[in-house]
Amino acid sequence: MNFADILATLPAADHLRGLDVVDATGAVVHHIPAAPGKMGSLRLYHALAERFGGALNADAVAQGIAWFAEHVADARARPGAHPNIDLLLDAQTPGKGWRLVPLAA
Repeated sequence: MNFADILATLPAADHLRGLDVVDATGAVVHHIPAAPGKMGSLRLYHALAERFGGALNADAVAQGIAWFAEHVADARARPGAHPNIDLLLDAQTPGKGWRLVPLAA
């Protein structure tokens, strides 16, 4: 399946104003706003938060990479162009103990 097909299967995120990725101290290390051009990533990360109890562990990272589908190749070819995918492609991300925190609107 491609990203659009996968996205159609994920829970809605229109009730959110964004999602924070936080470290063990609660500091925000990454933010995904509810903004045009970001809603697909917000929906995907929200689904990861629900499926993995908010943990951004190795399983969540692998699932996120799979869900981003065809966009992963472009992210690998153009680092920095897709920061929400880059976060998942960083080999160190799963071991950092980060949490996914959806922000209610």
